[in-house]
Amino acid sequence: MTDTTTGRARLYVAFDDTDTVDADRGTGKVGRWFEDELPDGCRLWAVVRQQLLVHPDVPYTSHNSAAVCVVDVDDPRLIVHRDGVRTGAPSPELVDELVRRGVAHLGHNWMEGSDPGFCVAWDGCPALPALVAFGCRAAVEVVTQADARAAAEGAHLSGHGGTEDGIIGAAAGVGLTADGWNGRLIEYVNLFGHLRDVPEPVSITDLDAIGITVVSIDRDAPVPLPAGLVRADGWLRPRLWAGRPVLPVQRDGEGGWFAPGPRTIQAAEQGDPDEPIGLAVPGA
Repeated sequence: MTDTTTGRARLYVAFDDTDTVDADRGTGKVGRWFEDELPDGCRLWAVVRQQLLVHPDVPYTSHNSAAVCVVDVDDPRLIVHRDGVRTGAPSPELVDELVRRGVAHLGHNWMEGSDPGFCVAWDGCPALPALVAFGCRAAVEVVTQADARAAAEGAHLSGHGGTEDGIIGAAAGVGLTADGWNGRLIEYVNLFGHLRDVPEPVSITDLDAIGITVVSIDRDAPVPLPAGLVRADGWLRPRLWAGRPVLPVQRDGEGGWFAPGPRTIQAAEQGDPDEPIGLAVPGA
């Protein structure tokens, strides 16, 4: 998701396999909580949940997903300069500080019996192309710790307990997020505050104002007009498409729009494939 026009640095900080079946927190929460640990000059853009392969040969707690914090750095003191121009790469000191804080964050929040992994990379990092390729593999085939370590050469990758299998998901999560076409946002910092602060329902005008693009996935693909209202029933989770937050919606049958959640998607998959997802579970 490199943007060379801003001079800003962007980093990907990933956590995986931090919980157990009976834990009071999942990896997604561990990722979201890391916002409070960011050093001055850094700001959270989003936390992206990345789905990895669910397979009998892959141990996982519940869904086999990683949480990736996308961190933006605008402070020029924390960005490498070349010939007086910001390169978009974070300073080595900042990378080291994020690693230190991330490891401490894991130490405070991982659950005994889990196998946590941690990865940090950034736009322009030499490892990023290999991590992207590795992430695409990990989403569809069984991969190993050795594969993850090879892909992450030039970035930071470390295990912090148990079998350390979490390094696989952490490395893959970074790659899938940097690719810009995978995952869903479970946190997004915006003018309303955070993702859970966005009003319900919310106008398409307001979503556009906070950088969320609304896209119709109805069979007939009508255009969502700015005055339209979107209902998400408390589960507003944009997808990461083309490196930006995109909210797929369908008509709700009442003149508005509905953002499909996990229950409606599951119901639609079990029913008529041509039935609008948002209408699959009335009142969902």
